[in-house]
Amino acid sequence: MLKILILSDDYLPNSTRVHAKMLHELAIQLSDIGHKVTVLTPGDANQKNIRVIDFLDNIEIWRFKSNPTRGVSKIKRAINESMLPIRAYIALKKHISTQSFDICINYSPTIFFGPLTWLLNKRGTFIYLILRDFFPQWVIDQGIIKEKSLISQYFKLFETLNYNASDCIAVQSPGNLALFKNKYPKKKNTTVLYNWAKAVSTPKNDIITKESLGLNNKTVLFYGGNIGHAQDMMNIIRLAKKLKPYTHAHIVLMGQGDEYDLVKEKIVDWSLDNITLMPSVSQSEYIRIVAGMDIGLFSLSAKHSSHNIPGKLLGYMAESLPILGSVNKGNDK
Repeated sequence: MLKILILSDDYLPNSTRVHAKMLHELAIQLSDIGHKVTVLTPGDANQKNIRVIDFLDNIEIWRFKSNPTRGVSKIKRAINESMLPIRAYIALKKHISTQSFDICINYSPTIFFGPLTWLLNKRGTFIYLILRDFFPQWVIDQGIIKEKSLISQYFKLFETLNYNASDCIAVQSPGNLALFKNKYPKKKNTTVLYNWAKAVSTPKNDIITKESLGLNNKTVLFYGGNIGHAQDMMNIIRLAKKLKPYTHAHIVLMGQGDEYDLVKEKIVDWSLDNITLMPSVSQSEYIRIVAGMDIGLFSLSAKHSSHNIPGKLLGYMAESLPILGSVNKGNDK
């Protein structure tokens, strides 16, 4: 039996993020084959204790007191994410010397658990980094920050520490593996780990139908997930504008992110009555909604220099939805 620690910046049951569901499914699988799995993840800023322990599907979850990293300004998010390793260490410090971990699975993003994994590695823990995007490179690609700026160098410091603290780095596609090896040729133990999902379709009586959403007789294109710069949400807004003559087509956007208000504004400015914008819902409700849609929709910014395989595709595939997507040039498909 191995003692395994999973690090994630978000986790079930309250998370709406695909990676939270992926990691929980991984935790269950590892537990089912006999390993002792513990999840360490940010909790609530108002929780009474530094560390709160709860269980979900027999998985032990340690939630450390933390300020929010989503739904806040970019500056607050950077500060709060920078504090993650410190707050996590405070929650762990009474146990780290007596309860060693054989393996730590560190899911990135976030890049900021690097200092904690470095400490764990020094104590003999094997660090397995699941690297899903190259941050801060993608925000540089988007023009959000400049390549040589102080904030870029600050982020790159944590990025490098994250990589150096890892015994194995698993990227999500062969294209990303080639990019990573070219940029970091000294990192030898690198591999590809594709996204994963439990292949179980939703029972018919659990489906939230499009009719229940007031979309009778519509062909619904559904997008669920992050509504942000990396997705170039204006791409979907432009699609909606071009679809206006086709009155049977309707787009449902569900999620949260830093372009949510932009999307909301453009829907009004462009009089797009063929888009329904909805906030995030729980994972269980999200799956029930996806099962009732006609087409799964995704978009990636054309400015990306790296490859990205959105986790939402697995949810669409589990429900046998046809998928319509837009990707950056050369992306692994």
